[in-house]
Amino acid sequence: MEIRNSIQKMRSGWCCYQPQSVKLILLFFFTAFSSSAYSQEKTLDYFINTALQNSPLLKDYNNQALLNLIDSARIRATYKPQVNGKSTNLYSPVVKGWGYDEALSNIGNFSELITVDKQVINKKVLQNEFDILRLQNESIHVVRKVSEQDLKKAITAQYISAYGSWQQYLFNQQVYDLLAKEDTILKKLTQSAVYRQTDYLTFLVTLQQQQLTVTQARIQFQSDYAILNYLSGVFDTSLTVLATPALELNYTPEIESTVYYQKFTVDSLILKANDAQIDLSYKPKVGLYADAGYVSSLQYLPYKNWGVSAGVNLTVPIYDGRQRKLQHNKIAIAEQTRQHYRDYFKTQYDQQIAQLSQQLNAVNELINQTNNQIKYTEGLLEANRKLMATGDVRIADYVIAINNYLNAKNIITQNTVTKLQLINQINYWNRK
Repeated sequence: MEIRNSIQKMRSGWCCYQPQSVKLILLFFFTAFSSSAYSQEKTLDYFINTALQNSPLLKDYNNQALLNLIDSARIRATYKPQVNGKSTNLYSPVVKGWGYDEALSNIGNFSELITVDKQVINKKVLQNEFDILRLQNESIHVVRKVSEQDLKKAITAQYISAYGSWQQYLFNQQVYDLLAKEDTILKKLTQSAVYRQTDYLTFLVTLQQQQLTVTQARIQFQSDYAILNYLSGVFDTSLTVLATPALELNYTPEIESTVYYQKFTVDSLILKANDAQIDLSYKPKVGLYADAGYVSSLQYLPYKNWGVSAGVNLTVPIYDGRQRKLQHNKIAIAEQTRQHYRDYFKTQYDQQIAQLSQQLNAVNELINQTNNQIKYTEGLLEANRKLMATGDVRIADYVIAINNYLNAKNIITQNTVTKLQLINQINYWNRK
């Protein structure tokens, strides 16, 4: 009698928690979350392309490259003739014998000139400066590709997590629907005394627990999907179906052809160009100048003080306190540092690829083993369902079969997500 009252209380509580109106709401809610209720699904490419378009960091790199192009044009402009207007006007009066020495000040000095200056530059110097700017642009391009790859990896990893949560939700919802159908059959069998009320109570607890699992899976998917939108720079509070990520394992290229190694190559070329620039900066420098205009002290025939002048400047470096050698030493130390980072990266790269490949093989093997197990759990579950309709199986055994099936499917989902994450990481290192 006490057991019967307990069951009645559970069912009444269940009904209180789910009156007819609430059932309709829940039915609508679960239907809204099913894939058939979505008019459009979003793919991994959608989120990656959106993130790449919205990323301020990638736009920053593009602007840095444009700034280098401007610097290149500015360098060309500095070696063209520079034309300036100069005006110098000085008056030094002498009053009652007091004032500057007239022999020095000329009492007045008035100069209105247009000057032209041009530095005669060695073509090798100019070309080396352009090479440095070009290499800096290549360095920016490589860093941009690395940042782009980092962003793709982050978006893909979060998409996989959200996709796994979505699959967990769909699967648990399907199990709940199955158990809800069995509840109707089992209740009738219990009323017909085919099963004991305690057996029905055990099943009812399982049904309630499964509903909580569905709710938890839905909340997890909402959280993962919100993070995905956040990383992509998308303001969107709605939910949608996530398509299966189309990830294929890329082949492993030679390390020298990867985008990460290219940085070391470009850095080496920049150091060589900077080293050459040191020697070129010690070449003799020649400058030409000319001016035309009016220069006068206004003391003698000022109207005739119009004229022109021209000249040549020559600078030959002789001794600078060994600064040249010190600058070369700095470049040599920077090159050693670059080589250390390069060698360390090679070791890390080989270790990462080997470790990730080993993990991927282990996960694939576990998935295959679990798939074989699911065939038996599905068969056992189906057999118990048929036997339950005739009362020839214990509810406890049926619940155990359900739990075994759930555990096996969860293992498949979790390891499928792990497999996709491993492929994502391997592909990250294989970017050319």
